[in-house]
Amino acid sequence: MSQKAPIRVLVTGAAGQIAYSLVNFIAKGDVFGTDQPLDLILLDIKLMMEVLGGVVMELKDCALPLLREIVATDDYEVAFKDIDVAFLVGAMPRKQGMERKDLLTANVTIFKGQGQALDKYAKKNVKVIVVGNPANTNALICSKYAPSIPKENFTAMTRLDQNRAMAQIAERLDCNVNDVNKVIIWGNHSATQYPDVRFATAVKNGATVNAEEAIKDDNFLKNDFISMIQKRGAAVIAARKLSSAMSAAKASCDHIKDWWFGTGDRWVSMAVPSDGSYGIKEGLVYSFPVICTGGDERKYKIVQGLKIDDFSRSKMDLSAKELEEEREMALSVCKD
Repeated sequence: MSQKAPIRVLVTGAAGQIAYSLVNFIAKGDVFGTDQPLDLILLDIKLMMEVLGGVVMELKDCALPLLREIVATDDYEVAFKDIDVAFLVGAMPRKQGMERKDLLTANVTIFKGQGQALDKYAKKNVKVIVVGNPANTNALICSKYAPSIPKENFTAMTRLDQNRAMAQIAERLDCNVNDVNKVIIWGNHSATQYPDVRFATAVKNGATVNAEEAIKDDNFLKNDFISMIQKRGAAVIAARKLSSAMSAAKASCDHIKDWWFGTGDRWVSMAVPSDGSYGIKEGLVYSFPVICTGGDERKYKIVQGLKIDDFSRSKMDLSAKELEEEREMALSVCKD
């Protein structure tokens, strides 16, 4: 058995459908390694505690050797105490007739409270991924209310969008998805995101090629491809009658695993607080291409020096404008 000390991992919205896949990925070692014991903290609202009890029963029945302790709770102090990593999955879903402002208002309240709990109870080097939508703005609000934790420790998930884009390119080029690299998701995890393949590479017939040149269809890449990735979530809902769950869980695991262990020479897309790179206003939580370094520091660095053409600039600015509007709307709800 591993001699490593257990880490404490929190999953919020733990009785929901994304978490149902996510907790198993985490507990069996897919994220932090097959030699890393962990305590799994599961948070949900009081109304869902009976359902959450069933999830705990199933986790126990999986007989997972890395899983040292399972804590199911609706108490923020219990949930956030001394955690190393937080998967913030739980959020108010958009309901029929609900306006975007209504959704933002409901979720700002949730993520303000969770930010305050992180600030008060969590380790100061805690790593946070926000999955619950609107993910970028929820991450910004969460960070605002956790001032003792570095801003760069708060991220939002656009890896699902990257994975979707990589899968489409691999299918188009008839290659393995692992052989596709440097696909970028710029901006918001919303219908304004910009999936950019200008720098993407793929291994085709044993040779590394530029994906854009190999596809040889500029009209497809600038129109149908972008629209397909932007609207993929809606397409899943239309087909499945439920939102993306398994793929969202997998993507959040990919995000944290790469942050934890490093990416080498691969680029991954993460929504992170902007430092002004590529003309994006400082502080906005915006998706960039990053390279992660593992080890004790576990940092990420925005890939610099990429040429932004006029088409890309317009797409990137559109998403930034949406995020600025979301931020102002969210801050107006907070009022403090």
